[in-house]
Amino acid sequence: MRATVRQAARATVQLAVSAAMTFGSYIFVTVLLITAILTATVVGAFMLPETVLLIRRIAGAKRQQAGAWTGRKIPEAYQPLTGTLRERLRTAVRDPGTLTDFRWMVAYYAYGTLPVLMLPLWPLGLVVDGVWCGLLRRRAMVLPLISKLADLDAHWSTALLKPSPKAQLAVRVEELTQTRAGAIAAHEAELRRIERDLHDGTQARLVSLSMRIGLAKRAYDQDPAAARRMLDDAQTLAEEALTDLRHVVRAIHPPILTDRGLVGAVRALAASSALSVTVTVDGLADGHDGPRAPAAVEAAAYFVIAESLTNAAKYSGADRADVHLARARTGLRVRVRDEGRGGADEAGGSGLLGMRRRVAALDGGVTVTSPVGGPTVIEVELPCVW
Repeated sequence: MRATVRQAARATVQLAVSAAMTFGSYIFVTVLLITAILTATVVGAFMLPETVLLIRRIAGAKRQQAGAWTGRKIPEAYQPLTGTLRERLRTAVRDPGTLTDFRWMVAYYAYGTLPVLMLPLWPLGLVVDGVWCGLLRRRAMVLPLISKLADLDAHWSTALLKPSPKAQLAVRVEELTQTRAGAIAAHEAELRRIERDLHDGTQARLVSLSMRIGLAKRAYDQDPAAARRMLDDAQTLAEEALTDLRHVVRAIHPPILTDRGLVGAVRALAASSALSVTVTVDGLADGHDGPRAPAAVEAAAYFVIAESLTNAAKYSGADRADVHLARARTGLRVRVRDEGRGGADEAGGSGLLGMRRRVAALDGGVTVTSPVGGPTVIEVELPCVW
């Protein structure tokens, strides 16, 4: 009986919040009528996008409440209301999410009265269930109906507020558009970096190498010793140019990934880091044994870990870091943690932004948690098929 009363009390709180939202939605009818009248007369057309935003907030609050009761988050799918007044009006009218929210609000005017039904259930339930459970030791019959009302309210809200496939498709197209733009920007930045490295490093060394060889050829007949020294310098420049080329190639796709796989490459990266790095692996085989993620996914994971360890060594003040690689059913998960000072800010540099763009190009996600005082945790999920 005690557990039944507690559950009924929890459901009562849920229904009380629903009742308050219902009362607020009844008041909101006035706003809807004013907006409809003014929009029809064209005078108050500017109110329509603002009213749609208010409806989105009300529907979002109901999504959050219903999701908290059921334990299943209800997704949102809206097109952003930005741009000129004409663009905002067009988006507000054509967005499938607007129709979904309006349909829910109309239905909520009816089923939002469910909380009223719980009022007679409490006194009736305390009497009937008190006797039924306390004296006869049977299962409660009346008070559980309050939880059923809360379940019904959440179920109907979930069904009505769940975005339509068309709305989800529109949001997905917008996400892919932004992802493509980020991938193009990251690609252009990478090309500029390669061009800069080749121009400032390798090309300069090759030009100097050509000049040294030319001078050595001219001096060979008159001063063989000087020509030999110039050839020695030319050999040194050739070796430095090769080193620069290896560095550029390694930045494009590290050869160690092909040779040793992701796990081996990350262990080598950890061994060469300025920090004391601990690498843990879950479900991934070292070397070429077992299934491997696609090359692009491995390269992105390697880049994330390398960039994270570099940032930790430069800015965090930490002396150690942890790297965790895990194979999931839907992809590859990477987690890098350091016990530094925290406060990592994406606006402060291009490292985190480049990391996010590279991962977004593969339809992955990046979560950065870095409170002031630490620790800094970077979690990445890269979808792939094993």
